[in-house]
Amino acid sequence: MPFFICPRCKVRRSDADGREGLSSEPPSCQSCDFGFMFELLEDYYPAPATGLLVCDQERRVLATGRGVFELTGFDEPSILGRDIVEALSFSTIEAIETVREWGVRKLSQPISVKTRAGIAKPVTADLFPAYDDDGGILVALTPA
Repeated sequence: MPFFICPRCKVRRSDADGREGLSSEPPSCQSCDFGFMFELLEDYYPAPATGLLVCDQERRVLATGRGVFELTGFDEPSILGRDIVEALSFSTIEAIETVREWGVRKLSQPISVKTRAGIAKPVTADLFPAYDDDGGILVALTPA
């Protein structure tokens, strides 16, 4: 059974067919009304301070969730459409490229990002590929 997580509010749910009832629409968040939920193969429980970002197949940020501003200082409008690696100055891109190329998840990856103030901050990254045709990724950043 597929598991879904809302990138905006971190609410999780399972859905037998990955559709909203009898419609062909993918599930949206019933808690915060965000337009879509990110599908995971297994359930994932982010830490309270974890920030979630959804990126497309080119690493451009499509959505940010609760915790991203608190962790990085970047609000959603200032980061949308930007390459996540460049916007947050990832210390390494190996894990994110593996997820993009092979479609596998990478958990507990120690990296550092730069905050809006230019301060390097160590984080643990959990990266998940999209299991649809979009080829995007979900990036979960937790303070180390």
